[in-house]
Amino acid sequence: MSVLLVEDDPLIREFVVEALREAGYHVIHASTGEEALAWCEHHVALVTDVRLPGQVDGWQIAERYREQDPNLPVIYATGFSPTPPRPVPGSRIVKKPFHPEEIVRTIKELGEEKGAPPG
Repeated sequence: MSVLLVEDDPLIREFVVEALREAGYHVIHASTGEEALAWCEHHVALVTDVRLPGQVDGWQIAERYREQDPNLPVIYATGFSPTPPRPVPGSRIVKKPFHPEEIVRTIKELGEEKGAPPG
């Protein structure tokens, strides 16, 4: 079961990757939207920062992945974003700062909502 994590802050990325791996997930991580869009495989969930370096933000990543998998659980991690929120339906927004375990718990909750066995 793989989770795609998109986070430009290396420290946050490292903590969340570690927590997800300890929870039994295979984690693919990217630091930009462009990198994230290069991973075209199926994922259990998408966890993305909203504000990212480059031309692609977290909203766009989620929209693109939802085109491929309309039921993909999406978690947005954000502090302050000057753009108005436009989350995909059924997603969650987690405010920074957060504890990595909050991401693990939210992935499990979203998976249960869509009928997947707990991870």
